[in-house]
Amino acid sequence: VLQDNGARISAFDPEGRRQAEALLDKVDFAEDAYAAMDGADALVLVTEWNEFRALDLDRVRRLLKSPTIVDLRNIYRPEQMRSAGFEYSSVGRH
Repeated sequence: VLQDNGARISAFDPEGRRQAEALLDKVDFAEDAYAAMDGADALVLVTEWNEFRALDLDRVRRLLKSPTIVDLRNIYRPEQMRSAGFEYSSVGRH
């Protein structure tokens, strides 16, 4: 649905890339997490791999067009992300 409305999706999954490529059309697969978010309007976290738990938040903020993160796995604490300058949404938390 996002792509039907003009969105471009860039993704990174260190373990599931091959399976995802077979299932997902119109998704650009990046070589690492930072390449996936470079120039993106927002970062959406959908897996809990260690690569995502240890992101360099200053680098993330510089790479994103706007400092927006949607965390579907509750990896980060909302207060930590807000104090780091992100607009942060997580599942089931405020």
